[in-house]
Amino acid sequence: MEDCKKSPSDSLSCTDAIVLRLSESDPLFDKKKKLLQSKGYDVEVHIQLKNASHPKWARTTAEAMLQISRIMHLDEAELYFREDDSCSPMGYYTQKNELEALNSMLSLVNSSFLDDTCSHKDVLQDLREATMQLICDFGDKNITESTVINSQNCDKENYLLQWGEKSGVKNRLQIAHIKGFGRGAIAVTDLKVGDVALEIPVSAIISEDAMKNTDMFPALEKVDGISTETMLLLWSMKERFNSSSTFKDYFDTLPEEFNTGLSFSINAIVALDGTLLLEELIQAKEHLRNQYDELFPALCEDHPDIFPPELYTWEQFLWACELWYSNSMKIQFADGALKTCLIPIAGFLNHSLYPHITQYGKVDSATNTLKFRMSRPCHAGEQCYLSYGNFSSSHLITFYGFMPQMDNPYDIIELDIDGSQDVCSDEYDASSGTTHMVRGTWFSDNHSIFHYGLPAPLLNHFRRAREDILDADSPLLEKLKIEIEILEDLSLTFSGMMENLGEVDSESRENMDWDVKLAEEYKNLQRRIISSILSSCYAGRKLVEDELCKSLAKDDGSPC
Repeated sequence: MEDCKKSPSDSLSCTDAIVLRLSESDPLFDKKKKLLQSKGYDVEVHIQLKNASHPKWARTTAEAMLQISRIMHLDEAELYFREDDSCSPMGYYTQKNELEALNSMLSLVNSSFLDDTCSHKDVLQDLREATMQLICDFGDKNITESTVINSQNCDKENYLLQWGEKSGVKNRLQIAHIKGFGRGAIAVTDLKVGDVALEIPVSAIISEDAMKNTDMFPALEKVDGISTETMLLLWSMKERFNSSSTFKDYFDTLPEEFNTGLSFSINAIVALDGTLLLEELIQAKEHLRNQYDELFPALCEDHPDIFPPELYTWEQFLWACELWYSNSMKIQFADGALKTCLIPIAGFLNHSLYPHITQYGKVDSATNTLKFRMSRPCHAGEQCYLSYGNFSSSHLITFYGFMPQMDNPYDIIELDIDGSQDVCSDEYDASSGTTHMVRGTWFSDNHSIFHYGLPAPLLNHFRRAREDILDADSPLLEKLKIEIEILEDLSLTFSGMMENLGEVDSESRENMDWDVKLAEEYKNLQRRIISSILSSCYAGRKLVEDELCKSLAKDDGSPC
């Protein structure tokens, strides 16, 4: 799941103004600075509170702040695929970016209320309400229905909730079996922005401290090169069967099989032929197998009392790997230490591209608890979603065992093109030092000539590659001919990718095993992405040819 992280912007407030500032420590500072400047903003923007006289000031100001905050919260992929005229057909970059931008604004306004020197409390209140309304409007557009399967037994999950209550967990969620998701967390009551859906004391978190207090740690300390994460993995293999474990109720809720990509059968692996995920899975499984062979049977032979052979089989090792990959979180503790942990109860929160909770990785030093605070409202009976991170479907399949149910803006195909030679022009150019990539062209709002729904950095790369025969003063006819060449090259590249994916499997999905079905769904997604690119290239070429025909007709008077 997603690590805790610092905001990419340093925002502050003062007596007469709210200040949005892009942090100089942001690794994308230069690119964001250019983008802000292209929109007429600086890296530091002052929102004057004393100028709030217009009746619509709060809403207008909140929308202006949102434009700035969106840019300050962009990541590398969002920067690469951004478009000049609008964020996207949806009016924003990505769902998670929108929530982070809005909640950053809300946090800034809220902190201003704590400033005793502030003399504009009424203005701040109006701005806060306007920001809250933007968040609610966004949430209302993205409510998803969840069907609870009441026939499924939840006794183990309820025991865990009871254990949590005794351990000091504060919980406003109910665990249920949900159609299409397996288990998930349902809001017991209406949750507003800022409400804490789940609060877990540090004592109820499984961290390296639990492992270091066992007889296993002294033995593992002597193993060369072993990481704390691997120690925890080995600890959980044994703790799973410990009837007196503090975390017995948690381990009892864990499945016998996690069904992630790491458990794919040979048939599923074969079904992925022609995709990059095939190689990724093979490499991941080989890495885990080598890691296991380096540890066993040596540990069992050297310490049979600590590492019983029956508990440390390859199958048990793979189960523990899948547990930690799919359920662990990076948590920053009050002392600043960053640790990989398992969080009982929180593991039931499912991932969504429209999450209710986006930031959750830092222990509150005042209460020594981990708080899962709402970034947008969640109504009673609605499934409460978490963001695991900005991950592609291939990553989610490999380590979590599912694909998002909605179009994922992070389903990106990286291209084997050297982007290091790209030279920045005076205008903003996201391609400098960036790997070139594509995604489904349905995410684009600009399919006009010279754009085609394709990312501008990629097109500009190909144009620069032909700069010896083309410059800014070249006639339009020459530029149009170059465009046709570029679109033809792209069509050839992606036609080859489509051929490598082979024919669509005609077998009914109802007859497929879970892993083969998931593999075929992913392969069909790849086909859909590539098909959209080919369609855009075809439509783009038609646009260019029509324009070329018009230009020729204009030059020599011949009919088009």
